[in-house]
Parts: sequence; C-alpha cells; structure tokens
Amino acid sequence: MSNTKTIREIHDAFDAGITNPLALTQAFYSKIDQSKHNAFITLCKDRALKQAEQLTQDLKSKHGGKVPRGTHPLYGIPLGIKDVLTMDGVRTTAASKMLDNYISPYTATAVQKLENAGAISLGKLNMDEFAMGSSNENSAYGNVLHPTHPDRVPGGSSGGSGTAVAADLCVAALGTDTGGSIRLPASFCGIVGMKPTYGRISRYGQIAFASSLDQIGPMTKSVEDAALLTQVMSGVDMYDSTTADQPVEDWVKVVRDTAANPSPQGMRIGVPKEYFIDGIDSEVRQAIEDTIEKLKAQGAEIVPVSLPHTEYAVATYYVVAVSEASSNLSRYDGVRFGVRPKAAMEAGSPAEFYKKVRANFGAEVKRRIILGTFALSSGYYDAYYRKAGQVRRLMRNDFEAAFKNVDVIVSPVAPTTAFKIGEKAKNPLQMYLTDIFTIPASMAGLPAMSVPVAKDHQGLSIGMHLIAPRFKEGVLLKAATIVERISS
Repeated sequence: MSNTKTIREIHDAFDAGITNPLALTQAFYSKIDQSKHNAFITLCKDRALKQAEQLTQDLKSKHGGKVPRGTHPLYGIPLGIKDVLTMDGVRTTAASKMLDNYISPYTATAVQKLENAGAISLGKLNMDEFAMGSSNENSAYGNVLHPTHPDRVPGGSSGGSGTAVAADLCVAALGTDTGGSIRLPASFCGIVGMKPTYGRISRYGQIAFASSLDQIGPMTKSVEDAALLTQVMSGVDMYDSTTADQPVEDWVKVVRDTAANPSPQGMRIGVPKEYFIDGIDSEVRQAIEDTIEKLKAQGAEIVPVSLPHTEYAVATYYVVAVSEASSNLSRYDGVRFGVRPKAAMEAGSPAEFYKKVRANFGAEVKRRIILGTFALSSGYYDAYYRKAGQVRRLMRNDFEAAFKNVDVIVSPVAPTTAFKIGEKAKNPLQMYLTDIFTIPASMAGLPAMSVPVAKDHQGLSIGMHLIAPRFKEGVLLKAATIVERISS
C-alpha cells in the first residue's frame, strides 16, 4: 500500500499547519512531472494552483487555520479525473484521437459536486479509449504502466486512475465502470474501487460507452475515502433522468462506526459457486478463501449461494455493451462531433469523408462498433440485443433471490493478478474474460467494490469483490470496512 495519507489525515495535517492545499497541490505536480507511469493525459496546473491558492488563503483568513469539515468535506484535496468526464474549459479526449482537440464547455455533475465540496482537480487521467478495455493498452496516448511492476498492466479502463492513486500522484481519483472498469484496476493496483448502484450518481458530463451500464465511482486509498466521495457525488440530477430519488445516507459515519467495532458477527456472507471456477489463479483463490475463513472465524455466517446465469454474463454483456456503444459513438462523424482532418475535407464523397474521419478510432473501438452495428441491424435485433436483455433480467433475478438469504456476496475481482503488457492484447476473447466476475453486478445495476486483501508471490495485489443489493451502499461499505480491517 502507498504512503499517501487518507483524506482525514490530510485534513489533520492542514489543521496542524504541517501543510496546506497549495503546498500539497504543488507537491503532487512535482511527483507527476517525475513520473514515468503515463497516468495523465492533460494537466490543469493553472486552474488547480489558482484554486489551491484561494483555498489556502481562505483557510488562514476565514477559518482560523482549521478545515471547515462541515461544509467542505473535501477541502483542499487534490484529485485525478478520468478523461471521460468533462470539465469546463479543459481538454477532454476519452483517450481517443477522435476527440484530440475537444475542449468541453461544461463540467460533469460528479466533478462539479466534488469541486463544490473543496476538491482540487489536478488533471485528466489516461484510460482505454472510450472506456473500452480491461488493460489500459487501448489508449491513443500510450499504455499506462502498473504502479509497482512496469512490465504489467494496471487494469482498465480506469487504469490511469488506479495507477495515479497507487503511485501517489493524487489523493484519490474518479473512474467509470461499465463492466468492471473501476474494480479491476483497483484490484490490480492494490487500492479501493467502488461502483455505486446504477442511478446513484449522475452520468451528466460522462462521455457515454454503454448508457444502461456506465457508472461513475471513486478510486481511493481507503474505504472511508470511497464512502466520502460517493456520498458527495450521489443524488438526483435534473440533467440526468436516470438518477434515482433515493436517500443519501451518511456513509462516512457508517464506515467510522464499523471501524470502531469491526465485527462481522451476524453478517450473512454469500459465496457463489459459479465464481470459484477452474482457471482461477491458485494464489488468488487462496487469498479470497483465507479472507472468507477470517470472516467466519470472527462470527460471520458463510452461506453458499448460486447465480446460475453467470455463465452467460460475458456473452450477454458484450451484446448489450457493444450495441449501446455503436449507437453512442455514431455521433462522432466529423460533422456533429469528432475531428475533421484535412484528408476528410478533401474527400470526393460522403462515404470517403466518413471513412477518413472514423479512421481516428482505435482498433478495439472499431471492433465494438462493428459488432454492435451487426447486433442492432435489421433481422438480428431480436436474436441478439432483445435476447440479451431477457437474459440480463434473469441475472438480476438470480441476485434478488440470493439476497433474500445473505447481506453481501463475495468473490475474486478477477481470475488473475495483473498480467504482462501484451499478454492478452492479440486475443480479444481472452481479454474479455478478465471481467467475468465483475460483469454480473454491472448487468444487474448493483453496488460493488474491490478491497485489497493480499499479494501474490510476485508482490502483485489481489482484491476481494463485494456485491450488495441495489441502493444498499451502507451495507456494502460496512462489509468492506470489516474486510479492510482484517486484511490490514
């Protein structure tokens, strides 16, 4: 784990006069400048330093040197923002040459809420192009390197976010999760990653991949920090009709109360047989089973559960996701959105124009657009997209049945630890199977997170995957806090 302090510890350092928002922000930029990880695409130095300077002055002149926690829970905390989330006046590329020169005229609701709470946005983090990938090898701006093993991938698509947090390039970061893109890099990089319930956090200002699956969430050093960021970002947004009118609890209090007495006594923990299959790395399996045994020894009730439609998860997901991606990315045509290269302007026909423009998409994005267009085409819609939606409903039913008997479900996050760069790049199916354990929760719209529990013999991190019922983030965070404590 990294040496960077948690948000609460940083606020204590502000209060003690050890540091201040400006000094902290400058220190992070110094680290970023020296970093070889390629975690950032665009930095917002002028914007961030101006904000940090103002916060530092306010801290001294208006608040007596003490952080006003009640009104500014993230006061002076430097964050990284995945480059699929817009910021007013800041370049936003989605790691694609298609948006290489795009300057957003507005800020994503999630980012705006964090900045309103006092957070400082350091810059935009590298990722798989349009959030399509599990390894961060699909960025138009080069691979992000693993924070401790530079020959390994950090996971994707939020690999820049995972590496930036684990390598101390920011205090916390925002990622997005469509089929596991927060949880997988969190597991590979040894940090906490949380995907809230679908509809809990506004997607306004998020460049869409698959609209019925995409969700914004935090990537942090601790469960408490994840609770805080989620709490600040959650709530109904008039700009996003999919946000749910559900109460936002004091999840930070839930975490702190649990940390004061981290006992799983009476907690019912489901262990799905479908998630412990052949092909899981032996060290990953052992780490998860050891953590389950620790929970059992401290009073948790371990309950076997079955999620029988899990075997269809990857196939179903890659019909739904690519179909929605094909629809969402049709707007990048060089007329409405996207670059318009000189070669396209000299094209002799509309078809040639579009060909020149869309050549700016990377190979993986093209692959998914083609697959999605096929699945949505006349004669195939019912056979593929509609059928996938029906199977998705069955997967959600599986979880609802399981949660009648358990509070949370646990499993590995991924079958392996971080794999080597290039190891799966030429085998798309093998790459897609990396998300086999994270996809079902996404398809069901459930809150889920990765918490680091161990390392393998090479020092590569292993995360435990926790899943809770819809809008039960409090239950999820309580369980995650217990796992964090028994694994520390």
